[in-house]
Amino acid sequence: MALQYTQTVIDHFTNPRNVGDLPDADVVGEVANPVCGDTMRVALKLDAEGRIANVRFKTFGCAAAIAASSIATEMMKGRTIEEALREVTRDSITAALGGLPEAKVHCSVLAQDALAAAAAELRRRR
Repeated sequence: MALQYTQTVIDHFTNPRNVGDLPDADVVGEVANPVCGDTMRVALKLDAEGRIANVRFKTFGCAAAIAASSIATEMMKGRTIEEALREVTRDSITAALGGLPEAKVHCSVLAQDALAAAAAELRRRR
């Protein structure tokens, strides 16, 4: 049985936003899902007020993982790390995508976990 993706998932997979490297990043978070093998790296550049001014990602994974990474980066922009941790969650990512097949919800967790890894690295440095 084929998976059914929303138009938003298809759009973010075929036209991902914020993909690539961010050479002047303030912090980077990287996570992997040992079960499916998907990985995500998120790089954040913060402004003087501590808000996410720029964000880039690199994801190795399926269409849902790439779409979730793309939309999650859009959701992070303009927020502080703390706001992003509260507001960019698996549920909000999945909702912003218009839903994901149950077998692919773990892809939204990957994006949430990459943000959490970046936040933990930032706290460790301070």
